[in-house]
Amino acid sequence: LRIIEGNDKVNYKPCVDITFASAAKIYGDKVLAIVLTGMGADGRDGARLLKEQGATIWAQDEASCVVYGMPQAVAKAGIASESLPLDRVAQRILVELGR
Repeated sequence: LRIIEGNDKVNYKPCVDITFASAAKIYGDKVLAIVLTGMGADGRDGARLLKEQGATIWAQDEASCVVYGMPQAVAKAGIASESLPLDRVAQRILVELGR
């Protein structure tokens, strides 16, 4: 993991969009990305790149978020295949892994 200096296109450090873009490039459809509570739309563009590679994208639901910005941006863009309350995320991951 490396934190790079921001520019006009990178408002957040660390930046979820950059992290997701890297994961899309390296791991493609082998990624499960979960966008949790946070401000703004960081993660939406990176999640879109992941989805284009066949990755699975989930978002935290509004009711369990402190700030619904990031999960909302992903959900509204139609990128997330599931919207989950925070207390169900761990159990849902286990189901996804077949455990």
